[in-house]
Amino acid sequence: MCPHQPHCPSAANSDREAAHIVASHPEQGWSLLCNGVLLFDDTGELLPDGRIIAPHRPLGSEHVVTAA
Repeated sequence: MCPHQPHCPSAANSDREAAHIVASHPEQGWSLLCNGVLLFDDTGELLPDGRIIAPHRPLGSEHVVTAA
């Protein structure tokens, strides 16, 4: 149970990334959120029930590849 007021969004909510960080390991590229979600630097997620959320970082214009 989340001790924060207001409570953090659950892992099932679409805004689950808004939960507080309870453990951060930037050298390894991940953080543990209050709701049990492992959030990775590439924006991928591992949910407490084992489901994987693929990285969803938007690409900026510098990453767009065009055909020559």
